[in-house]
Amino acid sequence: MGDRFGKTGFRILAYISITLAAAGVVLPLLPTTPFVLLAAFFASKGSPAFAQWLEDHPRFGPAIDQWRTRRAVPARAKVLACSMMALSWGMLFALGASAMVLGISGVFLCGTACYLVTRPSY
Repeated sequence: MGDRFGKTGFRILAYISITLAAAGVVLPLLPTTPFVLLAAFFASKGSPAFAQWLEDHPRFGPAIDQWRTRRAVPARAKVLACSMMALSWGMLFALGASAMVLGISGVFLCGTACYLVTRPSY
């Protein structure tokens, strides 16, 4: 019984993630690649048929394949992600966030950016 509910939960998370990824194709500030990768992960746990559809998809499939084989992220996604992180931190600064909030968020954002930039590009 627990396995059935676990698969349903993963399936729901996969559909939510792919919906956000599809919105990211149209909306310039919403990233597509991370949500596609999340959807692929969740689908692999909850819906093999949906996972196969994602892997065969002409738009989403290459990103999934590159991540699985080389841990590679598209250069455009790197630039967009780093730009949005810098913009977010800049907005915190401009809005007068406390030094502690700026410091903690800056450390996490820089760590994330460093990890992202060190991944191979395609």
